[in-house]
Amino acid sequence: MILGNQVEWALHCMMILASVPEGKLLNAKALAEFHGVPKEYLSKCLQMLSQAGLVKTTTGPYGGYSIAKSADKISFLDVVEAVEGKVKTFKCNEIRRNNPCLAKSDRKFGHLCDIASVMYEADEAWRKSLRERKLSDITNHLLEGVTKETAHNFAEWLSEN
Repeated sequence: MILGNQVEWALHCMMILASVPEGKLLNAKALAEFHGVPKEYLSKCLQMLSQAGLVKTTTGPYGGYSIAKSADKISFLDVVEAVEGKVKTFKCNEIRRNNPCLAKSDRKFGHLCDIASVMYEADEAWRKSLRERKLSDITNHLLEGVTKETAHNFAEWLSEN
C-alpha cells in the first residue's frame, strides 16, 4: 500500500500546528515554504484537514490555520483518513468465481474469500496501530535531539510567520 504525498504533508503540518502557541495562526504559504512543497496542493490538503475537523481555518489577510483540538485527541489515523478517505486498502472482486474448473454447485460461495479475509485483517491491523498513536506521541518531544540553534531557528520562524 502506498499513501499519497499529501499524507506526509498533512502529518508534518499537524505537528507544526500542534507546536505553535494557542491563538497563533499559520498560513498555507508559510507551511508550504517550510516543507518545500507546492502551496496549491498543500492548500487542498489543509482544506481536507479542515473538513475533517482537525484544523480550524480563519480567512482574511491575517488568516491561517490552527489545530482544532489537542494533539492527544488526534490520531495518526484521523489525519490519514482525512486525506485518503476511509476506503479499505483492499477490494475483493471475487475473481475466485471465474475459476473455469469449478463445478456449478461450487460457485455458490457463501463465505468471505480467504484471501480477502487476510487482507481485511491486515488493513485493520495498520489502522489499529495508527488509531492508537496520537500526535502528542511525537509533539511532546519534537525538539529532542536537535541543536539549540535549530530550536532557536524554529522559534524565530514561528514568531515571523
